Order: sequence, then structure tokens, then C-alpha cells
Amino acid sequence: MATAIIAALLGVLPASAQDYRARLPQDEVIYFALPDRFDNADPSNDRGGLTGGPLTTGFDPTHKGFYHGGDLKGLIRRLDYIQQLGATAIWVGPIFRNKPVQGARGQESAGYHGYWITDFEHVDPHFGTDADFAALVAAAHARGMKVYMDIIANHTADVIRYRECDDCTYRARADYPYRRRGGPGGKPINDGFAGDQVMTAANFAKLTDPTYAYTPYLPRGEEKAKSPAWLNDVTLYHNRGNTTFLNENSTMGDFVGLDDLMTENPRVVQGMIDVYGGWIDRFGVDGFRVDTARHVNPEFWQSFVPAMRARAAAKGIANFHIFGEVGLTTLDPGPLAVHTRVDGFPAVLDFSFRQAVIEAVAGTRGTDAFETWLRGDALYQGGEAAALALPTFSGNHDNGRFAHYVRKAFPQADDAEVLARTMLSNAMLLTLRGVPTIYSGDEQGFAGDGNDQDAREDMFASRVASYNDNRLLGTAATTARANFDPAHPLFRQIASLARLRSAEAALRRGRSVLRAREEKPGLLAVSRIHGEREVLLAFNTSTRPVDRWVEVSGEGPATMLAGTGCAAATAAPGSLRVRLPALGYAVCAMGKNE
Repeated sequence: MATAIIAALLGVLPASAQDYRARLPQDEVIYFALPDRFDNADPSNDRGGLTGGPLTTGFDPTHKGFYHGGDLKGLIRRLDYIQQLGATAIWVGPIFRNKPVQGARGQESAGYHGYWITDFEHVDPHFGTDADFAALVAAAHARGMKVYMDIIANHTADVIRYRECDDCTYRARADYPYRRRGGPGGKPINDGFAGDQVMTAANFAKLTDPTYAYTPYLPRGEEKAKSPAWLNDVTLYHNRGNTTFLNENSTMGDFVGLDDLMTENPRVVQGMIDVYGGWIDRFGVDGFRVDTARHVNPEFWQSFVPAMRARAAAKGIANFHIFGEVGLTTLDPGPLAVHTRVDGFPAVLDFSFRQAVIEAVAGTRGTDAFETWLRGDALYQGGEAAALALPTFSGNHDNGRFAHYVRKAFPQADDAEVLARTMLSNAMLLTLRGVPTIYSGDEQGFAGDGNDQDAREDMFASRVASYNDNRLLGTAATTARANFDPAHPLFRQIASLARLRSAEAALRRGRSVLRAREEKPGLLAVSRIHGEREVLLAFNTSTRPVDRWVEVSGEGPATMLAGTGCAAATAAPGSLRVRLPALGYAVCAMGKNE
């Protein structure tokens, strides 16, 4: 089976595996994994070269908030497994050196997730070495697979302290301007600084006193904790206290205490361009997923994104895929699309799609939720064509797994119904427009207990009690054993649909035409049209069968590609009968595939 799947995937590459870079972003199926939670191939790096207990090394495989031992060598040795699933690109969680442990006494946790960076230039020793990452990229490229890095420009690890407080509230610019210390009536400082709207190096050179809101300092022993060295300059941070994720402080406050970079400053802009351009130059990666994109001022991205695309093009990477994380729980695509129009992102993670499947499949909303989603494509810079490159997902490491939300919405549902709803969401993910993104473990029936740490289970044998008591879907296994089973029903479904998607240009590049939707659970029908090929997608979100005629453009015989329920022939003048079981789906095609 594995050989057949790989052969099928290679058969639809532009010419050969060596031409993987010719694929457009919408041609990919992305597999996302946090290295620490995926596979532990080298136990010698579990403690990251540190000695001592968990609060020093960050390693405690029994604690869901600490390192568990997964590494880059583990990803390399599982490339067969990932490719068998049908993935053509791997999104690797942040691999940069992190502060091993941080947090208030008694509330500590570790940087296993990778988002607490101190060294932006090298791999965290818990995951391996720079050479290991180079080996991963080379091994993936040899298979015709791309590698996307997860990057952060908004913040660093929590190193800077304030003399006034430990958990400081945000102090606004109006009350604590850069040119005055101590709030209203305070002493003038930073004379001549013209404000952050004048984004010139000469202007920011006048911002030498960082005590306008608080008195920031570097603790003893951490004066040179960060790399490159310019990151140790406290004047390059906002230093205004914690964000509430709203209004002004959304881009200027500390993200849960993390040191918030002053991304308005040209020194920071150029520094980050140099840092991440270096990863492109050294390793030839194929794309970036950009963390916390909405918490950075648009002007930063307006400089950074073109610079990264130019750096990639100079390296021969023509279709560098860069997409921002704009973490929202809204069906309205507008707040996502603004980051493509104003910030200049070519793509963003499609949180609107996730909300649609959560509300309509892991909930009781009508299928008209998907009309709101699709109509919003016109809002993105580049319109419907650009929306094809938006990575879609149903769950992830931050927001929780899809099956968790099904169980939460339908507490009386048995495992068969939860599995059926999960399979229905997978069918939508892999056939509707966008770039399907599979979160590691979803293909093995992981359900999780919630979001964040509760959705970051180990793929290798886990020692975390709160993971191991979870009831997985489609299997009697638990997370107490390794879960890399290609016979799992969810793995087989995803692999089959991923193979179909790679073979069907209409599913990767076709425009979307909404055919049917309802204001209650029931039928959703969408045609994907590419050239003379029309692929009709029909989904039933209700627990009763559906028997309906659906309008189509083409005529003649229809071919069932996946699922069940499409009639063999269209009826004049251009409609097709679909008979879907409860929570079922059908994918049927008419016309010539291109």
C-alpha cells in the first residue's frame, strides 16, 4: 500500500521528485508536527545538553508542559510514514534554541513548543543540531517534499524584567509617551524622538532611554542570553507591560510576559530580515508559517515579506509559501483578509474555514456557514485565486483537535458518530479550496482534552497520564504506545483523499461554485471547476440521509471518486442526483481531468 501511494503522488508531480519547487502552494498537502511530541530517535539530546532536574533541563516526559524527547532525527526516520499519509510538505514547529524553563515559581513550564526563543540562529539542542535540520530538509527534498519553518518575529523568550512589578499591566502611549518618564507630568526624556510613525533609523537612534513606561533591565547572568547580540538591547523592545490582545496593546504589549520586540524600529526590521533570510540561504527551506502575525505592526510585514520572497527567489525557490497566523474564532473572513491587503501577506491560516467546520460539523449550524466562508474569498488581496493558497485546518496545537469539539458539542454521541463527523470534516478539508493542513495525531484518532498543552499529545509512547487516559477514535490503542499505524481508518481515509487531491487539478486549482446550502444541518454542495473538468463535492452534515438533485455545469457520465452517493449520469438540463447517508459525503467528476 505504501509503495502504491508514494508512486501515485510522484506520478502527479510536475516532472519528477526533483521538480518539487515547481508546485504552487495550493498543490500541497501540509503535515504539521511539533518535533518534541512527534518521535524520539535520539534520547541523548532529551535534556538539551543540560544537567540537573526538570526545572533546569526542561525535560520531564510525565508532564504535559515540559520536553518529552522528540527530535529532528525522529522526523527524518518517519518521513516514510508522513509521505504514506499523502503529505507533500512538512510544517515543522519552531526549532530555535529556547529558554528551557520559564514562569512564576510553582507555575513553570518548558519551551518544548519552540515559541520562547533566545537564539534565533541555531537549533535547540533538545531537538538536535543545525546539521540535523539540514539533513531533514535534504531528506524531504530528495522525496519531492517541501519543508516549512514556523517562525516568530513578535517576541522573544521572557528575559527582560521591570523593576516596578513582575506581572505588569499595559501602559498606553498617551499616558506614558516615549518622551516622558512617569506618566502625566513626568520628566522629559528622549528629546527629539518623533514617535513611532516616523520609522527612520535616525529617528529611532534618539530613543535611548527605555524608562518611559517601566524600568526594564536584564537580570544578572542573562545580559547576553539572546542571539544575535542586538536582541540584548532593551531599547529595541516596547517595555509597556502585558497585552490584553486588543486595540493598541495588541501590537505593543508583552504576549503573556514574553519580551515584545519594537518591530517599528528599522534596526529590528533589518535584524529579522537578516535572521530569517539566513535560514533560507543556509537550508533552502520552502516556506514560513509566521506566528502571532496580527500582533506585529503592518509596516514590519510590508518590509519583511517581500524581503523573504526575494531571498527565496535568489536561492531558486520560486514558490516560497509564507502564511501568517491570525488567530481568531470568527466565521467572518474580513479580519483575516485585511492582513493580506494591508500587511502584504500572500496568505494567512484560514481560521474562517476552521470556524465553519466547527459550527456546522462539530455543531448544529446550517451548511450556509460555508457560504459565508466562500463568499469571503473576494476580500483577500488577489481574490478567489489567492484564496486557493490559504492553508485550511480543522484543529491544531493551539486551538485543540476537531474530535474534542465534536464530543463537547454532542456529549451523548457514540464513538461511531464522532468518527463519522471527523471523517466528514476530513473530506471537506481535503477537497474544498485551500491547502489542507493535517495536525500530527489527527490521522491516528487523537482527540485531546482541550487546547494548548491538552492538544499536544505524543505520537511516540507517552508517559503523560492525562494523555494516556484519552479515548482515541477508530482504535483500541492509547497514547501510552507509539501511534504510527498506516492501517488506522483515519490514516487510510486521509491518505486516499490526499492521493485523490494530488491527482485532480480541479481539487487543487479549481474555482469554487456553491451549488447547495441550507440554514440547518443537511446538504452542502460545491463544484470545483478547472478547464473542462467539474468535480462535485456533496456533504451531508445531518444525521438523516439526503436524496437531492444538485445543479452542475456539465452533462454526461459522472464518475465516483470518493465517498458514496453520486448518480452515474447527469439529467438534462444539467443536474445530478446525490444520495448521501447520514454524515456522508461524495466526490464525483465530469469532464476531462487536466
